[in-house]
Amino acid sequence: MSKDPFKTRLEIAKKKLLKRNLDNKKHNSSPIGNAFKLSTELVAAVAVGTIIGFILDNTFGTKPWLILIFFFVGVVAGITNVIRSAKNMQK
Repeated sequence: MSKDPFKTRLEIAKKKLLKRNLDNKKHNSSPIGNAFKLSTELVAAVAVGTIIGFILDNTFGTKPWLILIFFFVGVVAGITNVIRSAKNMQK
């Protein structure tokens, strides 16, 4: 006994619909989540840059210069990441 062709088509349509719904859930995130992601990326880049500068300053004895340099490098990296993420969110 073979399956009814209608039931087979119905099962295929249900699977496609389920897959489409799962894909939409992956791409549709909340605006608060997006804002949190962008702010976290910016803060993390600045913090990492500042920490690297602090460690290098302690190592080489060049206090405040490397902290300042790597702080601004972190700011530029953070802004670049935020712009890149925002462009990806628009797609």
